Amino acid sequence: MTVDQNRVIAHEFLGAIGSNADPKSFAAMFTEDVVFEVPGDLGALPWIGRKTGRAAVEHFVANAGDLLVRERFDVLDILASDTRAAVLGELASRVVATGRLIEMSFAIILTVSEGKISRFLMLEDSFAVSNAARRN
Repeated sequence: MTVDQNRVIAHEFLGAIGSNADPKSFAAMFTEDVVFEVPGDLGALPWIGRKTGRAAVEHFVANAGDLLVRERFDVLDILASDTRAAVLGELASRVVATGRLIEMSFAIILTVSEGKISRFLMLEDSFAVSNAARRN
């Protein structure tokens, strides 16, 4: 893939997030064996950790809307290379179960193989996520 193609894939990915795409159609942007990783406190939210396969992507999309209310999602930059696109931004989400607000910067690194996302890595303030998601 080229830098421009990977930048387009990142824009398509963001467009799907912004349009609240159906979980199956969103997951179709990913390879069958995608590695989906959001490092953090395992158990705080169901998608945190390292998972593989499109089912992990579908699970994320299907559950995120039930567990979080997006208040802000601002993309500050999209960087790309021949194999990756990185989305840098800031977000604010409210955890439905606790009512707590999470505000943080993030980086999403998308590894692209043959026009599909083969690895999704989201780097965020996992301490803030854990604190907001846990009832203690």
